[in-house]
Amino acid sequence: MTFGAELWLAGLLAMLLVMLAVWLLSEWVANAGIVDVAWAAGFSVLGVLYAARGTGWEPRRLAWSGVVSLWSLRLAGHLLARVVAEHPVEDGRYRQLRRDWPERRRLKFLGFFLLQGVLDSALSLPFLAGCLNGASRASALEWAGLALWAVAILGEAGADAQLRRFKADSANRGRVCREGLWRFSRHPNYFFEWLVWCAYALAASAAPWGWLTVYCPLLMLWFLFRVTGIPLTEQQALRSRGDAYRAYQATTSAFVPWFPRA
Repeated sequence: MTFGAELWLAGLLAMLLVMLAVWLLSEWVANAGIVDVAWAAGFSVLGVLYAARGTGWEPRRLAWSGVVSLWSLRLAGHLLARVVAEHPVEDGRYRQLRRDWPERRRLKFLGFFLLQGVLDSALSLPFLAGCLNGASRASALEWAGLALWAVAILGEAGADAQLRRFKADSANRGRVCREGLWRFSRHPNYFFEWLVWCAYALAASAAPWGWLTVYCPLLMLWFLFRVTGIPLTEQQALRSRGDAYRAYQATTSAFVPWFPRA
């Protein structure tokens, strides 16, 4: 077994243990929403682990650790603030899962939490490739990836801040946010999140075999469109906002920011 595979398996084991602990905590506080926080924060754990134990050029390993941790912990902090503000009310997506899983609910939630740890590890391959890259200078691909990452994290943070300000105004209760980036996309936060993964894959492609990590933005796109992203979010929005959200769907791009339809 190569060192890269051993290091990835060590990261996978770490994430499974983290998610097991978070599942136990979620049972204690009766709020499964903390899995989102753990999923986001888990990438910083993997980034630091790969940087600490990787064999690549040290400045590159430190850069990967810093970039991944900055993005990961900002997102985790944003999600934690949301969970804390709404607790003990659980996110609507997880309340729906509790209704959908009337039998063996705890076991199914455990499987769901562990799956998030596996997903963290599966998506972490760009970080690993970068931390194993021994080239002693940054390439044009890595600089381009860093530039794209900067645009993406600013867009994601901006979209989160705009939605947070909108929700903080009690006059907006029950209304649909159409302010800032949300005027041009129903999910600008998801779009810029996906761009983050494009940036990671682009930077990782400078490493030997790093181009294979292109599957990460593709996998993230599939999850956003088919699994836990847009479908569950929009189902909850329709339950809570009804016709107002249907009108929003009819006029506003689902993903890529674009001018609204009349």
